[in-house]
Amino acid sequence: MNQLERNLLNLFGSYKNFPKEGIVFCDILPVLQDPEVFHELIQSMSQSEGIKNSDAIVAIDARGFIFGTAISLHTKKPLIFARKPGKLPGHLISDSYSLEYGKNTLCIQSESIKKYKSFSIVDDLLATGGTAACVEKMLLNQDKQVHELVVVVELEELQGKNKLHCEVKSQITL
Repeated sequence: MNQLERNLLNLFGSYKNFPKEGIVFCDILPVLQDPEVFHELIQSMSQSEGIKNSDAIVAIDARGFIFGTAISLHTKKPLIFARKPGKLPGHLISDSYSLEYGKNTLCIQSESIKKYKSFSIVDDLLATGGTAACVEKMLLNQDKQVHELVVVVELEELQGKNKLHCEVKSQITL
């Protein structure tokens, strides 16, 4: 385990039965309260081959926005948002997905991805993979390439990466 992984583990919190009975919520937001660790995390996430080889980054609503924005600034790559319904104007592409505690839909402005061919997806955490697979599917259905999903944490026992066609780059696996 490297120093970044140790620092992340020291900062993460967990909450039993949130947002629903039987779920253990991994809270990674305390990382944002430690600017040095957050800076190191963004530098590390930005070094992935997928990010380097992508034309643009797609950040997933909502915590993925934090990490996607920072990576976009660090790498000077365009940033696209995958948002929940009712949050984006214009012509949208959308798809639904299941997650550990329900069902939801994500949308991307079709105009925002038009001039780019390849993408990396950024989110905070990979659990069952439904959210990331939804974004990947929307992009693939538009004849786009998805190089990689880049996340802070992967909850390995939930096997979310099995729902994806792209590579998964996690900073830490729990």
